[in-house]
Amino acid sequence: MFKLRPHQLRAVKSMQRRDKGQLIMPTGSGKTLCMIKDTEREFNGCPWDLFLKTPERKVTVVVAPRILLSQQLSEDFEESLGINPMLQYKILHVHSGDTHHNSTTNAGKILEWTKDNYRYNKLIFTTYHSLHRIQESGINVDTIYFDEAHNSVKRNFFPATEFFAGLEHIRCFFFTATPKHSYSLSHAGMNDKEVYGKVITKVSAPELVEQGVILPPKVVVKEFEKVAKAEQTNKTDCHHLIESIDEVNVDKILVCVRRTQQIINLVDEKNTFCGDLEKRGYDLLYITSKTGGYVNGEKVSRETFFSTLREWGNDKSKRFIIMHHSILSEGISVPGLEAALFMRNMNYITISQTIGRVIRKGDDDKKFGIVAVPVYDKVGISTAKSVNAVVDTIFQKGEAATSVVR
Repeated sequence: MFKLRPHQLRAVKSMQRRDKGQLIMPTGSGKTLCMIKDTEREFNGCPWDLFLKTPERKVTVVVAPRILLSQQLSEDFEESLGINPMLQYKILHVHSGDTHHNSTTNAGKILEWTKDNYRYNKLIFTTYHSLHRIQESGINVDTIYFDEAHNSVKRNFFPATEFFAGLEHIRCFFFTATPKHSYSLSHAGMNDKEVYGKVITKVSAPELVEQGVILPPKVVVKEFEKVAKAEQTNKTDCHHLIESIDEVNVDKILVCVRRTQQIINLVDEKNTFCGDLEKRGYDLLYITSKTGGYVNGEKVSRETFFSTLREWGNDKSKRFIIMHHSILSEGISVPGLEAALFMRNMNYITISQTIGRVIRKGDDDKKFGIVAVPVYDKVGISTAKSVNAVVDTIFQKGEAATSVVR
């Protein structure tokens, strides 16, 4: 049984006292467990009888920005709720991804599934992209959790968000480490209390560092001789990336590249990058929406890619480099990561989310999460400034990395 930490207990109690609100909690604070414990309480508070036709049980919806995160959330809920045989619930996925659970994006089938399982509590996992399908189905939703809720302000996602937030009977909670605000009538923002409610829980990173929940980041800026844009080559990227990996000198490193083509160039047979990593004892994984997933040069399914990543992440003897452009920045849990290496600049939200990948507690020898930036051009200079600004905001001032929608 998972035990709630003080900040998580505070969050769960705030949800029990209110029907709507924002929970601003740093990456690595355990937001998912707060949702799970709230769901457990809701399902437990609903008496039912399998043999008698009774009113519909509780319907809980969990919204995520990506299919991969939705699938991960489903696994996390199952692992925790499965311990309690009294909950009696069914799971449905509403997105276009592969899953062993019932899955559909057809509004009629969502309604049919809900009616067929009237004797059970129901958990529905979806994405912001597919949330409107649940709206179109017309089913009654009792509780909805918006994970990485800053995504909900996007133009194509906000209408369904606003719809559910406006229902009178619903419990509606927005979880994020990086809220988005707006001061324009033409853009949605989480400072719209009519839709998002008030902030009902706010947890600071320094509080979690002090409690030993997460680690502080250590920023390492690796200075190189400046290279003009016209003079940059694949060999330049390869050389500087390898030197930065040597500088960091840890076993498990996440590399954020500038674009998919940079990965393709780095692993090209004409370059020495893969051989240089092999000499240092590193395995290589990379994944982008364009290329799919690769493990040591072999193309694999996404399921195999992430199962390998989890296995290697939990293996203390494994040394690996994982490269990506954006897929791993938000929400996806990658165990064991010790450092993030930025080859490109990002917005405050993505930088904050990426840093969150490496500040999770590991073994006792891990004292901080390393955030490294190789600087050899204008991109590196601006990236280093942005990373330092985010770290100062979150870990020194204890504020959330709030951004403004333009």
